[in-house]
Amino acid sequence: MAVPARLGALARSAGLARLSALARDNQLFTLALGAGALLRLLAVIGYPGTLWFVGDSFLYLGAALRPVPDASKTVGYSFFLRALEPFHSLLLVAALQHLMGLAIGAGIYVLLRRAGVARPWAALAAAPVLLDGNEIELEHMMMAETLFTFLVMASVALLLWRPRPSWRVGLLAGLLAGYAVIVRTEGVPVPVVLAGYLLVRRVGWRPLLAVLAGCVAPVAGYVLWFHSSTGQYALTSSEGFYLWGAVSPFAQCAQLKPPADERRFCLSTPPARRLPPGAIIWKAPQVRDLPGGPATIRADRLLTNFAVRAILAQPAGYLRTVADDVGRAVDWHRPAYPSRGTVYYYRFHLKPQWIPMGTWIPGGTSLSDIRAYGRASPSRVVKPAATLIAGYQRVFYTWGPLLGAILVTGFGGLIRFWRRLGGDGLLPWINAVVLLVAPMALAGFDYRYLIPVLPFSCLAAGLAAAPGRPRAAAGPAAGAGLRTVPQETRPQEARPVS
Repeated sequence: MAVPARLGALARSAGLARLSALARDNQLFTLALGAGALLRLLAVIGYPGTLWFVGDSFLYLGAALRPVPDASKTVGYSFFLRALEPFHSLLLVAALQHLMGLAIGAGIYVLLRRAGVARPWAALAAAPVLLDGNEIELEHMMMAETLFTFLVMASVALLLWRPRPSWRVGLLAGLLAGYAVIVRTEGVPVPVVLAGYLLVRRVGWRPLLAVLAGCVAPVAGYVLWFHSSTGQYALTSSEGFYLWGAVSPFAQCAQLKPPADERRFCLSTPPARRLPPGAIIWKAPQVRDLPGGPATIRADRLLTNFAVRAILAQPAGYLRTVADDVGRAVDWHRPAYPSRGTVYYYRFHLKPQWIPMGTWIPGGTSLSDIRAYGRASPSRVVKPAATLIAGYQRVFYTWGPLLGAILVTGFGGLIRFWRRLGGDGLLPWINAVVLLVAPMALAGFDYRYLIPVLPFSCLAAGLAAAPGRPRAAAGPAAGAGLRTVPQETRPQEARPVS
């Protein structure tokens, strides 16, 4: 028995030595990763369990305890919560989401080093994700954004890992992206982006078909599940409701001339005095007066027809509304938008959260569901850890102009590598833009929607500094650790170099 024990000790020693060598070789990244881990530890200690966003968090939790499709949003995130339900730990949910955040930052660094980007620039590109206070706060919430971002980043990393991914890799990337779609419907364009990237890069038809098949499988399964409950083949029955909110700031029925059954959606308030899209959908009594509420099949169809009619009749108004929302994302100021109540939940606070006694999924209330799932107090604040992470968040986050500069840097990389159709940065940059614009085009602006944009914009900006040559063909040494292999080296002679 002494020999196996000694071999195990030697293996552990060799593993620690390798980790120590990697840390020494990548000191800036190790420092950022360690700081990010420490900040997340403060959040876990300061706020045992999770934070809550009134409405959405309790809906996801209720659907995890009593699986049923919801009319207003997809509940793919609830599948993740249900898988963890036997542990009865809200702390486990938050801890896993924090690990996902760290993994996203580490993935950015590894992909950049593999592409030949210098260590300092790669560490700088990963730092916003690792150190952004708003990112850390959202990871601590029972919300879908962290899981969604992790899934999409994993699918992007799989497709970028080798110049020509195999069909098996394509299938896995597609499955991850398809699951991301049912976690957040704003991800619907992501499979199109992945397939379009493979088509542009001409990697062959097998990886392309595999990605498409992988994307379709989870989405089709969810659609069938939704149909079994509602009789409608769809992901939700609320797309029209949110799209109506996106067009209502500018839609004028004198120009649209809608049919009689859509006239109730016309607002009498002059466009100059109307609320922005992010607030208007929750304050318009016309929608609440619909038979059965705004999420019925008939209401969804009427709202969609009205919204499409408005976009076609007033395209300039629609583009101006979306452009205004994009401007908010990169604005110098960060006002309480769409309301102070909404933004309140995006901050660490020094008082326990108030939990409403609402029923979000039939069969339970928010408080009873929290106790059934976590078997613990729904909201606790432990000082001084809470004080430290709350103060950190208010100072250290990705400022709007910085996000804009990161996006512009990534676009500069596309111009730099235009002969290679944008190079590897094309996929993450298009993903960043799609994830930025799609929620604004389909509903309205919310600061929460910027968190999934950040990792892909940082990855694209980092790839803008990649060496001006195509990547080496993937071989055994091409992905060794965090090092790169020169293109001119033959595979049988390959030796990892810095």
